[in-house]
Amino acid sequence: MSVEIVAEAAPGFSLTRLERVSARRVDHDWAWARDNAEAIDRNWERRKAKTPGLFDGPVYLASGCAVTDGACEASLFEVPYSRFIAFRDAGVPDALVANAFAAIVPHSRDGAVLLGAMGAHTANAGQIYFPCGTPDPGDLREDGTVDLAGSAVREFLEETGLTLPDGAEEEWVLLRGDGQLAFLRPVRFDSDAETLKARIEAHRGGEDEPELAHSIIARSRTDIDAARMPGFVQAYLASVFPE
Repeated sequence: MSVEIVAEAAPGFSLTRLERVSARRVDHDWAWARDNAEAIDRNWERRKAKTPGLFDGPVYLASGCAVTDGACEASLFEVPYSRFIAFRDAGVPDALVANAFAAIVPHSRDGAVLLGAMGAHTANAGQIYFPCGTPDPGDLREDGTVDLAGSAVREFLEETGLTLPDGAEEEWVLLRGDGQLAFLRPVRFDSDAETLKARIEAHRGGEDEPELAHSIIARSRTDIDAARMPGFVQAYLASVFPE
């Protein structure tokens, strides 16, 4: 059975431990986006003026999430990225819709957690969180499922250059709050934190335009940066590091 607890570091977030995570593409008539089309267009123009490299491609948001006996299935529908970013910029005004995504959380041999600071050319410039991305049609399978687990592994490899250890357990933590469904998969690596950081930095150095500005090591709650870490990151770090 899943056990839910409230994470102390970020009020309003709940933490659920899961054995399985799945998602399915559905149709959804998003009234908020339809009713706010002009404001969405204005927000996109503002965003593009600030970050010209943004691309208005299709992504998935969640219209539902069901947890039963340690398993979770999310219902995802397709929207243009401009609608997603406007929804987020407006403070997630539709309580029936959530930003759903999956991420690998790398734990080092010596008990640290690795994160990344987003690059200046990204929509989340300066924010610190685990390598991840919003699922998109590239994660859609022929049977209508959306491969959240595969999305997490792909994003992790692209941003860090690290591959998962052989035999890594597939257990999940779901953080819910602030209009987000963050499906986090903790993975323990055999290397210490400094070695992992060096490998990530070497990967970044070989890219023309890396997603990450730099990698960060967190070893305790004192490393929680409330100004730059989203609530789900603060909640997760508070759950793994003692007082």
